[in-house]
Amino acid sequence: MEGKVAKSRFKRVCVFCGSSTGKRNCYRDAAVELAEELVSRKMDLVYGGGSVGLMGLVSQAVHRGGGHVLGIIPKTLMCKEITGETVGDVRVVADMHQRKAEMARHSDAFIALPGGYGTLEELLEVITWAQLGIHDKPVGLLNVDGYYNSLLSFIDKAVDDGFIKPCQRHIFVSAPSAKELVQKLEDYVPVHNGVVPKARWEVEQVEYNSLLQAEIAR
Repeated sequence: MEGKVAKSRFKRVCVFCGSSTGKRNCYRDAAVELAEELVSRKMDLVYGGGSVGLMGLVSQAVHRGGGHVLGIIPKTLMCKEITGETVGDVRVVADMHQRKAEMARHSDAFIALPGGYGTLEELLEVITWAQLGIHDKPVGLLNVDGYYNSLLSFIDKAVDDGFIKPCQRHIFVSAPSAKELVQKLEDYVPVHNGVVPKARWEVEQVEYNSLLQAEIAR
């Protein structure tokens, strides 16, 4: 059928985004458009668990479209990032480190919407993990109306000055629209030299997470 979107090779996509909506309508529109693109490809959402800001918009739109939503939030942020009713499955963890580890473990790909320090930290960490070979999952940057142009220019400067290898410039992709970005993720081929540390890293994460869950249960 014409216009039908092929089902994604990814089951779950992690979306990093702000607990604020920002000052421009284009950021809110992009969150909803991304959610609709995920739903159209039958991709479930993993995110930071909040009900406010872009986090709230993308999670509510995926849930409304019939997609499964998994939110992971540290206990200390529940009063700040959750107001009113949340959607989907919300899991409480001990801290930010466990939040990121759990989000990564449950996801097949990563997308960053506009956001602040937290979004940047989450984005750069999964890019670094890809660089180190810890995972080979695609990472995408939704560059809404040029929001991330300065970051992309910085990365190009780091390549030019020898701090990032030219081949590593392409361990993540970027695009101005959700549809284009998701297609780039579908087409992504890992550019690093292997994922040798991956198995050990996953074992360590499981051990660490088990300890933290035991502490939460006390």
